[in-house]
Amino acid sequence: MPKFEECLQRLEKIVTELEQGDIPLEKSLALFEEGMQLSTTCRKELEQAEGKVEILLKQNGKIQAEPFEPLTEKAESRK
Repeated sequence: MPKFEECLQRLEKIVTELEQGDIPLEKSLALFEEGMQLSTTCRKELEQAEGKVEILLKQNGKIQAEPFEPLTEKAESRK
């Protein structure tokens, strides 16, 4: 399984554990820190993938690449 999917699955487990709220503060902080690191890793992989897609689209010449909008900004605008 690709690294991105593994990171995403682990992030989902961390969120579930944190939402349950029945874990000690120290463990919550450790999970939060791990989640932030995973989030950064996922974001970097998405940005690299977006860069590759833009290069491919520009090479094709028929389709104009649109600017990349990070998922976090899209999620914020929905609130």
